[in-house]
Amino acid sequence: MRWIFRMLAALVLAAVVAVGALFFLPGERIARIAADQLAAQTGRSVTIEGPVSLRFWPVVGATTGPVAVGNTSWAGEAPMLRAGTMTVGLSASDLLRGRIRVTELTAHRPELNLARRADGRANWDFNPKPAAAPAIGEGGASSGTGAVTLERLVLTGARLAFADEGRRPVEYSNVDLTLDWPDPNGMADISLAFSPVAERIRAGLRIADFGAFLDGDVSRVTGEIAALGGTVSIVGHASTAGEAKGHVTVKATDTARLLAALGGPAVTIPRGLGKSADVVTEATYTADGRLSLRELSLTLDDNHLRGAADIGFGEPLSVTAQLAGATLDLSGLDATPGAQAAPAQTSPGWSATPIDASALGRINGNIALNLTGLRTGDVTLGAVQAVLAIDRSRAVLDVARAEAFGGTLSGQLVANNRKGLSVGGDLAARDVEMAQLLGDLAGSDRLSGPAQARMQFLGVGASVDAIMRSLSGTGAISMEQGRLRGLDLNALMNDGQSTGGTTVFDSLTAGFTIAGGTLTNDDLLVSLPNYRTTGAGRIGLGARDMDYLLTPTALRARGGQGLAVPVRIKGPWSALRLYPDLEAVLKARAGVERDRLEQKARDKLRERLNIGEEQNVEDAIKDKIEEEAKRGLMKLLGRD
Repeated sequence: MRWIFRMLAALVLAAVVAVGALFFLPGERIARIAADQLAAQTGRSVTIEGPVSLRFWPVVGATTGPVAVGNTSWAGEAPMLRAGTMTVGLSASDLLRGRIRVTELTAHRPELNLARRADGRANWDFNPKPAAAPAIGEGGASSGTGAVTLERLVLTGARLAFADEGRRPVEYSNVDLTLDWPDPNGMADISLAFSPVAERIRAGLRIADFGAFLDGDVSRVTGEIAALGGTVSIVGHASTAGEAKGHVTVKATDTARLLAALGGPAVTIPRGLGKSADVVTEATYTADGRLSLRELSLTLDDNHLRGAADIGFGEPLSVTAQLAGATLDLSGLDATPGAQAAPAQTSPGWSATPIDASALGRINGNIALNLTGLRTGDVTLGAVQAVLAIDRSRAVLDVARAEAFGGTLSGQLVANNRKGLSVGGDLAARDVEMAQLLGDLAGSDRLSGPAQARMQFLGVGASVDAIMRSLSGTGAISMEQGRLRGLDLNALMNDGQSTGGTTVFDSLTAGFTIAGGTLTNDDLLVSLPNYRTTGAGRIGLGARDMDYLLTPTALRARGGQGLAVPVRIKGPWSALRLYPDLEAVLKARAGVERDRLEQKARDKLRERLNIGEEQNVEDAIKDKIEEEAKRGLMKLLGRD
């Protein structure tokens, strides 16, 4: 930055010359002298157009016309510096004592075209001529007339363009800058106002040893940037090489607005991911555009995280982080503001609100998460250990362990937005409570008990509804000692009662396939002490409905031959109904009653025939008939 002050020094010395030759030289001649001094400082072509106007006591000053400083050959044809007018004011009393104290230097509508090559060369690195004028701040105020001190610098309506080879050029317009530097060996205060996009940003900066800072040394810096969406403050050290280190605090009342004001992309941030945010960290920024965050504390709405992160500023952004925290509440993801409302539905269903997954393309990285809990709109998890990897619009969440539904989950979840949004996964569940799982995901808690499960799935679409209706995959489930609420198989088989009660079973196994958002199964097997139940049918994961046939079989009925009574489960998830085959139930009841009557008749017959339990009734009747037949034949033959 010292090159700026070398140019300013030349203008100041020109003003001094103007004082001595005030009554003898025309303004054009003074402008020519100032241009020669400036060219000597920079080694570049300099033009200062007249007329040059002068003023006297108590401030001696000169105001020029348009000023232009040429560029280096490799940086383009546009001048490196161009200004509409420049004004220099000097303290007349100090000038009479042999000191040059600039009370104000103002540039109106300046344009700065800055460029830096990959090898480090910059167009603001000058090659001054041997007779260069002394630089501002060298020697201090008491070094004689050769030293020049600057108290105040004002730039109004400036345009700044910066092209750093290998990075996207940046440009800022309508920049206002004020520098107050009363002590050349002391601190400087800088105030800055600019508009990267539309909203005005204001920054205040205090540099402890500004002279050393201009020479490239590291100096203590404190400052704050303020925009309508929040503030960013820093207390630390920095240098003109673009390096900084210190304690950083960010307070964002509207994070999306703050990012947009700073020139970031327009994003919608759901509640829970930092709609408002407080960030406290020890930060280190390097000249190659990398930011290191240590002792990081994040407050994202009501969520609190801690850890460390390394960020590379480029396109896309690169992030490597390790974060830990308490329960992370992401229930706000189900109600992203600004999205179009879903069409009216006659029954409860999945959300048709479009999902904006464009953020996956703005970041690449690897983020390790260690949480004591995770909450979404439908699901609440316990401790979570997972790693999120994002690469070219594809995010993969590897879950080492997640406590969920009374058990644990593990596996992988994928969200891919490279060619339209798709989601998939390969998950394993161990000892999960089915009542909790089905209650959270399907709104039904009829089935309860610990379960083991495995599922692979894939869905494509721009909304939850579209994804659920496109699901495909496979899976299997097994349970031991579970309960089915709303159906009592014992009552159904014995008394024909079709509703109410609970069935307690010993085991349940089933495999399934998913296609077009519909789960189908044909091998359900449920075992009970006296019954066996099979099942087959469909479950509409997309349509949120069900049509399933359970067939319980009473193993001891009909003399051990068994009796089956089909039960159909049908309807939307929110109002499932059971339809047992009552006719079969009545037949089963009648069969049991017939067996009881037959047994009663046999008992009476035994009593009348005077036969024991060990003798077969049918054989006894045959013997009795044969005996009576013999007696009748003897009587007929007259042999009584």
